[in-house]
Amino acid sequence: MNILIVGLGVIGTTYGYLFQKKGYHVEHLIRESSKMASVKELDIELLDGRTNPGGEKTTDRYSVFKRSKRKYDFIFVSVPSGNIADVTNTLREENIHGTIILCCGIWQGHDYVDKQMHGFSYILGYPVAGGNMDENRLSCCVFDHFMLEKKEKTTISNYNTLSQLFSDCNIKAENPYDMLEWIWLHMAINAGVVSVAGKYGNVENISTSAETLMNSQKKLAEAIKAIRETIKIIEARGVILKNYRNELFAYKLPTLISAPIMKNMFKKNILTRKIMTLHGNLKDLLFVCKSVYDEGQQRNIKAPTFYNSYESMLNKIDRL
Repeated sequence: MNILIVGLGVIGTTYGYLFQKKGYHVEHLIRESSKMASVKELDIELLDGRTNPGGEKTTDRYSVFKRSKRKYDFIFVSVPSGNIADVTNTLREENIHGTIILCCGIWQGHDYVDKQMHGFSYILGYPVAGGNMDENRLSCCVFDHFMLEKKEKTTISNYNTLSQLFSDCNIKAENPYDMLEWIWLHMAINAGVVSVAGKYGNVENISTSAETLMNSQKKLAEAIKAIRETIKIIEARGVILKNYRNELFAYKLPTLISAPIMKNMFKKNILTRKIMTLHGNLKDLLFVCKSVYDEGQQRNIKAPTFYNSYESMLNKIDRL
């Protein structure tokens, strides 16, 4: 099986490494102007949660092969800020074909996605992984599941092959009611967390800000309140929340119960804690928060905790 990873970013490379370790041929589409264009190998530091819920630390080397074909079984796309137009334009210009696994924070609707992906066979997904890249070193963590659109909601012809790909890598495919709506909910939850972390933390050090939040029951309670508000913004888009009971259950509990549970979880679960501290792309985090903030303002949704936190974070950034 031949797999193309668009770019040499954290998420695509993390999964590219896992695919390569299972014997699949993995290549990367990297622009010649990219600072990563000359990279041939990466040091990998992985906290692996696929077989150990607590995470197993491993180190390895990853060989980076540049794109050499025009036809692939799968093209893995995970770009920041949901910017898929540049990717599809490049694929068209280079005449590259294959089933696209689209794993981005997309805030627009199904019509927008269909328009951007016109002419391509694609499926929506979302990674359960995180990390950061420092020169030629990728520090990352990965969980044992991957969010993937239901078979009946996609028209790709090789769905079973894709499921087998993840299964071979000890990753379970989880299928939410609607993948795009799930992405909106995930972005809303992230916006609530990030805004409160930014309000109280150091916006120049995302990792430290995340640690500050996870260590404080009071701040976690405020984050939960912000999440409840951002979820209302998603509901205002027409999303039926009862279809996502499992995803939202923790945020419906009283904060006196949910905040200490969450703090204890972060304390004990190294894998969950790690993914919180590794995601340091401030531009991408701000895109998520701004998308939810602007939507709430346009729809006149009351969300004082979230709005105040986001605005406080922006004030900090403006003073830098």
